[in-house]
Order: sequence, then structure tokens, then C-alpha cells
Amino acid sequence: MLALVTTLLLAQSRPAAGSKPNILVIVGDDMGYGDIGVHGCRDIPTPAIDSLARNGIRATSGYVSGPYCSPTRAGLMTGRYQQRYGHEFNPGPAGAADPKFGLPLTETTLAERLKRAGYATGMVGKWHLGYRPEYHPVKRGFAEYFGFLGGAHSYLDARTDRANPILRGTDAVDEPEYLTEAFRREALAFIERPRKEPWFLYWTFNAVHMPLQATEKYRARFAGIADERRRTYAAMMSAMDDAIGAVLERLRALGLEERTLIFFISDNGGPPVNASSNGPLRGHKAQTWEGGIRVPFLVQWKGVLPAGKLYDPPVIQLDILPTALAAAGVAARPEWKLDGVNLLPYLKGEKKQAPHEALYWRFGQQMAIRMGDWKLVKAPDTSTPQLFDLGRDLGEKQDLAEKEPAVARRLEAAWKKWNSELEEPRWFPNEGRQARKRR
Repeated sequence: MLALVTTLLLAQSRPAAGSKPNILVIVGDDMGYGDIGVHGCRDIPTPAIDSLARNGIRATSGYVSGPYCSPTRAGLMTGRYQQRYGHEFNPGPAGAADPKFGLPLTETTLAERLKRAGYATGMVGKWHLGYRPEYHPVKRGFAEYFGFLGGAHSYLDARTDRANPILRGTDAVDEPEYLTEAFRREALAFIERPRKEPWFLYWTFNAVHMPLQATEKYRARFAGIADERRRTYAAMMSAMDDAIGAVLERLRALGLEERTLIFFISDNGGPPVNASSNGPLRGHKAQTWEGGIRVPFLVQWKGVLPAGKLYDPPVIQLDILPTALAAAGVAARPEWKLDGVNLLPYLKGEKKQAPHEALYWRFGQQMAIRMGDWKLVKAPDTSTPQLFDLGRDLGEKQDLAEKEPAVARRLEAAWKKWNSELEEPRWFPNEGRQARKRR
């Protein structure tokens, strides 16, 4: 009898054939590529994040389409290179942002597309895609929102940033909890809410973005780290991992684990200022070296995608939108002009070729293109594009442009063709003034 009851309960927890999965997109902020266990980190345990790789797929060449916070989020929300609609840079502080700043209203977000497909949509965390009312998350497809609109926020005292308050919907609220724990609380509340329709949760931590702030509860875990900045950074990472672990555990308890497609990425590489580590990669946030654009990229869908698989061909956060839509039974239309690709047949092994012929980057005067293992890149400390074979030189140490001029010319021609399709940036924040000098 017990076996029969167990079987019935398990059957109830599994999705029916053809049913739509819940979709959970988790974004870390300014994480170092080398700061999770599956990427070799030794001083910061990340068991929850690592479990996504163990129970799902780790893309070893996972990228974002910009080396900065807001551009990456724009690309994720639209499935299109953000330079196509002028969203190339961050806006600057909340109180001083260019009035034109915001994800253009001509673009359709993942939340809007899933809402039309019958999903309950919610967002918890950092938005960074516009401050004006028309750009607010609740106007861009999210039925529920808790978080802040700007690029950074105090973790310890939400009241210190009156120009960028914590919001529930459109109303400012006083938030007494450590902000990472508040985002944990709100994510749990969203997935626990009884509903008949599938849900989409966009869960965007500001951890581990500056300011470096952690509670003693988390700092005490890292008493052995002598560097105070690294210790606080580790504590912030640990708080985020705990939050992710709590949500994963709740999904299991609710019988939703096999009904939920989960993505985890960082929005860009780690910057030097927050004591992060990009491991073997050259460069950091704000650069088109690998350290600025290659990020942790994990996908879990138990029972559908293989567990513990490494996937080596390059993928990019633009792929999240078409992959999520395909899982939801929404067919992408040619007129949407998506740059992202539905990864499901590739991750399942049904398609053997690489999802992308090439990936492209433009960030002011910086550029990059990856085609196969070849990468052509012009970063801040280079006067001309350099060529690297990432299959043999992940750290981008040996420039092969002179040795392989035909390859360099081929990649540069492909990048120029892509670049000719883009718009000029719609705004230039203070840190982007130099970008007015076009390539």
C-alpha cells in the first residue's frame, strides 16, 4: 500500500505529456568566472549553484552579449543583440541617468511573450532597464515585482537610497532584511503561491555587485580568508548560494523540480574592485576579453535534459528567450528577428552542430567575434585587433594575427558586416564618453 501511495504521489508531481514547465531564470551580478565550485573555486563553497551543473548541463563556453550589467539584461529580455536597438551602455546612477535610458518600447520582453502564453509572471531583484514609469517591470510583462530599478543598492539599509528605493509593484517599501535574504523570501513566496497556470520567475540578485556588504552570519563562515574584501565577497556569494539552495529545496518539496526549467548565469565577468576572481580568463568586467564576457552558464530541467553533462560549443544569454519559449510551446516567428537560438535540441544531443556560426560583441571602441575556437578581439589595452585560438589559449596570451592573417581578415569581415546592422548607442553614460569615438 505504501509503495502504491508513493507511486501515485510521484506521478502527480511529474508534468503531464505536453504540459508547460515553470521557468526560473537566475542572474548573479558581477560574479567572477572562477568563483563557483564547478569552475575550480576552493575558498567559497557554492553547493547550490554547483548542484545545477550536477543535475543539469554546464556550458563551458557560456557568454553574455555585453561586458556590463544593463546591456546584458536587455539582451536576455529580448533575445536580440542589444546593440541592434541602441542599448549598448549602462545609464549612470539613478538620479543622473540619461532621460532616454530604458529598454525601448519597440522591443518585446520574455515576460510579455510568456504572459501571452498563459504564464504567471514575476520578477524579484535588480531591473536596470529603465527608471521612468513606462519602463517599469509591471509595464514590461511582469504581473508581480519586488526589487529596485537601478544598478546597485545597499544590502544592509534599504533606506539609504531614496532615489532608487525598494519597490513592491510600483510602491516604495521599507525593507529591514539583508537584501539577498529579502530576495530569497520573495522568490520563495512567489513559487509557493497556489495557482493553476505555469509560472515564470526572473530572479536577479544584486549580489555580488558593490557595495561589499555582508552580515556577520555569513562573514563568520570565512574567518580563514585574511583579505577583508575577499572575505566579504565570499560571504555575499554564500548568502546568494544559500538563497538559491532554499528555492531548489522548495521546488523539490512542492514536487516541481521536474516541472521547472532553470537557467543560471552572471551578467558579466567580475570587476577588480569587488575582489572577485575570473580564474584562468584574461580581463574583467567592462572588457571584451574573456574575463568580461564569459560567465557561468548552467541549465537544469530534470527528466528532460541530461544530468552532469558538459556542453562545449559557444552559447550566449540571448539563447535563454528562445529556449524558454520553445519549452513553453511558443514558436518563434521570423519577424521577431531573434539572435538567440533554442538550445533544447542541442543540449539533448538531437542536433550535433554548434548553435551559432559566430558570436559578436561591440562595446564602444571595443569589439570581439568568436567563430569556432577563433576569437578576434580589440580591448582597451590593444590598438589593433588580436587573434586567439581559445581551444589552445583560453587565457588569450598568444596573438596569432600575424601568423594567421587570413583567419583574422575573415573574422574581421564578418564582424564588420554584423556591425553595419547595428544602431548607434541611444545614450552615453559618463564611463562611456570615450565610446563617442567610433571604431
